Amino acid sequence: MAGIPFSVCVYCGSRDGADPAYAKAAEDVGTMLAAKGWRLVYGAGDVGLMGRVARAAQAGGGNTFGVIPQHLMDWEVGKTDLTTFIVTETMHERKKVMLMNANAVVVLPGGAGSLDELFEALTWRQLGLHSKPVFLLNTNGYWNALLALMDQIIDQGFADAALLDYMTVVDNVEELETVLKPNTAGA
Repeated sequence: MAGIPFSVCVYCGSRDGADPAYAKAAEDVGTMLAAKGWRLVYGAGDVGLMGRVARAAQAGGGNTFGVIPQHLMDWEVGKTDLTTFIVTETMHERKKVMLMNANAVVVLPGGAGSLDELFEALTWRQLGLHSKPVFLLNTNGYWNALLALMDQIIDQGFADAALLDYMTVVDNVEELETVLKPNTAGA
């Protein structure tokens, strides 16, 4: 990705969620990415946390790269004023384009779609398809139950403990900013 700025794929909810801290974290991530001169890669929606992270990145003068499947253009309100706006045919294609155009992944609170994206990124890393770092932003303990489930999966023999090595858990955007660096990125 020569000539392209360090790019961070952000997976997050298409809703704001119940805790206002989630919206604040999304805005803070977008602001931080823009301030660092890093490109936001995300699902191109203008709703929920997705819209918040993108609008904050844009407000800070950031480079934005959005990918949305045609069937979600209305539902997720495709944000067409991004630096780069790509419409795909399928969700599978969307996820591949997002991950392949990023150097690192950050997962904010979200629902089933965010879980799907997280586990695909972890699975692909486990299979050696990429070596990009994955960061889980555990705002107000949102992901605690998921982390307990992952421990259970390992305890019950369905994954090696190394699975947890593919993901770094951070509690806030300030902590994320200290560990997310261009030199931590993989292929």
